[in-house]
Amino acid sequence: MKFLSFTLVPFLAALIDAAPSAPGWRFDLKKETSGIVALESIVVSPTLVIFFDRASDDPLQINNHSAWGALWNLETSTVTPLDVLTNSFCASGALLSNGTMASVGGDPRGFPGNPDIRPGNQAIRIFEPCASPTGEGCTLFEDPATLHLLEQRWYPSSIRIFDGSLLIVGGTHVNADFYNVDPANSFEFFPPKESTVRPSAFLERSLPANLFPRIFALPDGKVFMVANNQSIIYDIEANTETILPDIPNGVRVTNPIDGSAILLPLSPPDFTPEVLVCGGTAVDDRLQPAQLSSQIPASSQCSRIKLTPEGIAKGWEVEHMLEGRTMPELVHLPNGQILIANGARTGFAAIRQVPDPVGNSNADHAVLTPSLYTPTAPLGRRISNVGMPTTDIARVYHSSITLTPQGNFLIAGSNPNGNTTVGPGIKFPSEFRVQTLDPPFMFVDRPKILSAPAKIPFGKKVTVPVSIPASLRRPGAKLQVCLMDLGFSSHAFHSSARLVFMDATLSRDGKSLTFTTPPNGRVYPPGPATIFLTIDDVSSEGAWVMVGSGNPPPTLE
Repeated sequence: MKFLSFTLVPFLAALIDAAPSAPGWRFDLKKETSGIVALESIVVSPTLVIFFDRASDDPLQINNHSAWGALWNLETSTVTPLDVLTNSFCASGALLSNGTMASVGGDPRGFPGNPDIRPGNQAIRIFEPCASPTGEGCTLFEDPATLHLLEQRWYPSSIRIFDGSLLIVGGTHVNADFYNVDPANSFEFFPPKESTVRPSAFLERSLPANLFPRIFALPDGKVFMVANNQSIIYDIEANTETILPDIPNGVRVTNPIDGSAILLPLSPPDFTPEVLVCGGTAVDDRLQPAQLSSQIPASSQCSRIKLTPEGIAKGWEVEHMLEGRTMPELVHLPNGQILIANGARTGFAAIRQVPDPVGNSNADHAVLTPSLYTPTAPLGRRISNVGMPTTDIARVYHSSITLTPQGNFLIAGSNPNGNTTVGPGIKFPSEFRVQTLDPPFMFVDRPKILSAPAKIPFGKKVTVPVSIPASLRRPGAKLQVCLMDLGFSSHAFHSSARLVFMDATLSRDGKSLTFTTPPNGRVYPPGPATIFLTIDDVSSEGAWVMVGSGNPPPTLE
């Protein structure tokens, strides 16, 4: 027996070591590169993502010049150049109520050696719904002479609002090296509703660090805005601004002092809105960039506010990330958690303005490990990176990230340089490598939405066929069904990103799912959505649907 005992111990230990571990989060580096620096990204169909860069000297070519737009195929991880007319550098965008993508604003400059570029700061770029899974035959439309913004805007923000149109907010008229020195302190709409812009006292007050304001369509149709360290609720219909409490502790959160922000998941029956703002820097915005440093620590602060009278009176609730981050991005998971990704521990946005840039970067010490924020957890226990992987690719200024209909995150871009800058010894190069960040559910049997209607109405019960793996068919399993707008990623902000949970039940045989759609276009602005079914934190692939009529904006539904 002693002999058996002696030999079995290492044998059993070896079996334990060889046992398969539970799947975890993984970074997956794609074989093909993006060809352009993907500083802006938006999912435009179940299989396609549009990337935009500046008009520059990127390696991807079209019509005998460098491309600055591209279609990324999510099924094949391959890229196709898009022909863009105007300079889309530092633009914004969103999907309209009929599924059309509109990209707005951009850079007024050209680029030496690329003579075809038109100024982008009044541009509107249109990509109509594309039925081809590969994007074949799908192109951008531009006509600067007849289709343009009312005001010049570089570094604006835009969101789809309750009638399916875009509200476009802020920006600068001209190239700004750091602060907003020639501001577009106004709002306008696309399609246009008025012949002049609407001036904004809020944008005037929030100078000089108010580029790319963080803006959110609330479920009552109003809009919450954060710029610099200030916040308001804007009533579009009354054209009034209500001042809310400042971000605590002097933390500033919009470009060039970038934090990120997100509208937390909305849940029935009340769809009570809460906003989370993370990162940025506690710095005096009267200091000029020559008085700043790439080594100034970013803030670890996350501030959360409930947008009810009681919540506003209480003010911002503060907690902290595991590290300071400037230029992070906050993105929804289908189960309601928030991914905190990208960014740097020190410094600022923009290019080579501080006295001690790292190469050309105003920031340093890239954060390489993402974290998860769980909104329903107790204060102080919401943020964790346990089990999260670490990448070796820095994603700092001019990077992007988006959830895909497949359920993972597409990560690309990073370029704190004035043009394509690559080579040995460059700490923060122009980054053309593309990754996905794959959640654990990508590696197990997943629920499936077998089919879904092309359009779903507001305020109705909808039944769809589903397939549930045996591993998830347990009594009391947690069932979640949500509608998501996957948003537009640019400059540490995911504009229009939205997650609305829906009341849902599974049939007794587990073969059909019935859910109740949002009551109106204020809770979920009419337009494209992705439906995810999640059971015990295992999410399906998304089903791409149109919420509402699919009519062009404006459409009140």
